[in-house]
Amino acid sequence: MDKQYPAYYEQLTGLMGALGKEIPGPMAGFGQLHKQSMTDGALSAKAKELIALAIAITVRCDGCIAYHVHDALQAGATRPEIVEAIGVAILMGGGPSTIYGSEALMALEQFEAAGKR
Repeated sequence: MDKQYPAYYEQLTGLMGALGKEIPGPMAGFGQLHKQSMTDGALSAKAKELIALAIAITVRCDGCIAYHVHDALQAGATRPEIVEAIGVAILMGGGPSTIYGSEALMALEQFEAAGKR
């Protein structure tokens, strides 16, 4: 596994920016949905990022894992909280989530090593 998640995150950010220039309406709508969904409310932004990470693992989305590990760290999630979210994803997603949970752990380790907090 040689995916470099911090670099992958940056690459995806650029690609989504380019996509936003091609289809500004849908991307602006998605951006607004994301912003409104992930702000503090009854659940904290951190809790929402951990939920999103667990879903990303269960639906097997590499890019989503990159984003939500990064954003969970930015929201103040700790390593133990992220690892527990990975455990819940494995419970809900079975064997495939074990593989993607391992990918999420690798992403966490890479973001931590890069000082992305």
